[in-house]
Amino acid sequence: MTNSTSTLSIHQPQYGFYDRLSANFPSQLLVDATEVCNLACIHCPHPDFKKSHHYDGRSLTLDLNAKLVDEVREHGQNVTQYIRYASNGEPLTHPDIYEMLDYAKQNSGVMVTLTTNGTLMTERRIERLLEIGVDVIDISIDAFSPETYSQIRVNGNLNITRSNVIKLIELSNQANASTKVVVSYVEQPLNSHETQDFHQFWQDRGADYVVIRRLHSCSGAKTELANVRTAENDKELRRPCLYPWERIVLNARGDLSFCPSDWVHGSYIADYRTTSIYETWQGEFYQKLRAAHLSNNYSQHSFCGQCPDWKSTRWPHEGRSYADMIEEFKDLE
Repeated sequence: MTNSTSTLSIHQPQYGFYDRLSANFPSQLLVDATEVCNLACIHCPHPDFKKSHHYDGRSLTLDLNAKLVDEVREHGQNVTQYIRYASNGEPLTHPDIYEMLDYAKQNSGVMVTLTTNGTLMTERRIERLLEIGVDVIDISIDAFSPETYSQIRVNGNLNITRSNVIKLIELSNQANASTKVVVSYVEQPLNSHETQDFHQFWQDRGADYVVIRRLHSCSGAKTELANVRTAENDKELRRPCLYPWERIVLNARGDLSFCPSDWVHGSYIADYRTTSIYETWQGEFYQKLRAAHLSNNYSQHSFCGQCPDWKSTRWPHEGRSYADMIEEFKDLE
């Protein structure tokens, strides 16, 4: 079903710009600050990415980060929910990440969030993040027991990560900071027996939210899982992926792309140095991409056509998503 045309119509009302999704500007901006990561998680393509010709240990420049933030200030007010520093590397390995976060927090006018594996969050670094006022710090942990953590988050130590996150919660509470602490968990075969224990542990420790994520193939990069998902998906009609209506990614190369789980530069749109997010979002490329998703015809968009993870994205009318959690945090301000 990857390159076929079905009865799914471009006029189907439940898919398109509505609710938090705006045709004027993205509701989510993802900043992939660096390609460098200090872990080798089994559900993540980074270990293979690091060996490929796509990898060069790049880090995003301060000027491109500032350009994105300035665009959000100009075009994203009452449209953009948040700027999220995350994606294909560990943001805290970027030598200028605190300057980038601080510029975003001081100038964007929207929520600024950080997704990290938590291994590098020393007390001084935690204090710096709280001083900046990062709105949400989301720590990916993926295990309850040290044994499971060592199998999933290779090169990591749960005792260190857990201690760092508990210290973050303590210091945030002591400072009466507005920062929300989220812990997240990708449920998968090695940890599914620990899901409830993980949720209860962090709820009891004072995390503001515990996110249990669904395992996906990272847009086909995890081939074994991709094959399973493709076989499952062939039994039902494909619907459009949410991402072309919701978000845009600025990666460490300085490129704009449309998919946050792209490890092969298959979702490349343009060099950000030569264009703007505003014109790209409203431009011909995105219009054609959205039309392909609505018509279920990926003959000109092979990266999307081979991706089995479309069902993992959740439209506003299809239930709770990460965006709903962010909205709830905004309401508490």
